[in-house]
Amino acid sequence: MAVVDSDRVQIGKDKFVSKSSLLSHLKTFNLYYEEQALQLRHREEEGELIIEGLLNISWGLRRPIRLQMEDGKEPIKSDPFLSSWSSGSAAGKAEIKKQNIQHVAPTIKVTGPEIQANDSCSEVAGETGTDQEEGSYLQRTRSDVGGKRLGGRAAPGIQRRIRRHRCSFNGHFYNHKTAVFTPAFGSVTNVRINSSMTTSQVLRVLLNKFKIENSPDEFSLFLLHTSGERVQLKRDEHPLVVRILQGPCEQVSKIFLMEPDQVEEVTYDVAQYIKLEMPVLQSFIFKLQEEECREMEKLKQRYCALRTMIQKHMHCLAHKAVG
Repeated sequence: MAVVDSDRVQIGKDKFVSKSSLLSHLKTFNLYYEEQALQLRHREEEGELIIEGLLNISWGLRRPIRLQMEDGKEPIKSDPFLSSWSSGSAAGKAEIKKQNIQHVAPTIKVTGPEIQANDSCSEVAGETGTDQEEGSYLQRTRSDVGGKRLGGRAAPGIQRRIRRHRCSFNGHFYNHKTAVFTPAFGSVTNVRINSSMTTSQVLRVLLNKFKIENSPDEFSLFLLHTSGERVQLKRDEHPLVVRILQGPCEQVSKIFLMEPDQVEEVTYDVAQYIKLEMPVLQSFIFKLQEEECREMEKLKQRYCALRTMIQKHMHCLAHKAVG
């Protein structure tokens, strides 16, 4: 059984940081997000420091993702008045109209501004205020929405029931037209995790939150800096601790969900040259070429001197052999 070092916190395989240093960074982090949902809590369990809270993750996918076709909700029970409507009964129509009027107010209360802008459904099943704070709404690009309208004109109440049955907590229509789409690049979501969770575990939590069918092995988390530096988090690293150590400001660095085969890592040494102006880069190249030429001349002179020495030695040996 591994012994927990009470003075160190693991941030990856064979990588640790002192508890005092991490707590200092955590204090700065919480001051930055004072009275906001992104503030983090910490506690100790058997000498181990545990930090927990929300981690912001930006969508950076290039390929479409697949959502589950079933949202896990129980099917809506059949309405006894639907048969009256289909038979053309005036009493049935009047009753349905009465029910529709009664349902208008609560539906408007549940509908959030984000869902109104998306116009994908009038009520989102299973979404609470906490879910909205945690960014459970998954944005999608406009080109990904392609479902056909239902034929005919159904009663408003029936339309609402159909939409409600076909909607998930993130406002996505679960059908063959829109179960595959690409989240809007750069849009932000978040997951509630703790500091002991690895990158692999965080990926599973995120995919499960949005009912994404793709395997976690298809994705990875990347730390992107405004300098252009891109670093892929290893599977055994701890993203929440990495975020704390990087600092709270996401204008400096962000954590992205991306496909590893679509992104190339950029080291700090390379990133510092990326945003320089072309004339500056050209001057660097010119100086490097000059230095290269000087080194080549030095090597030529050195080998010429060695060749001369070897030839002299060979000449002496030849004279001794003759004499």
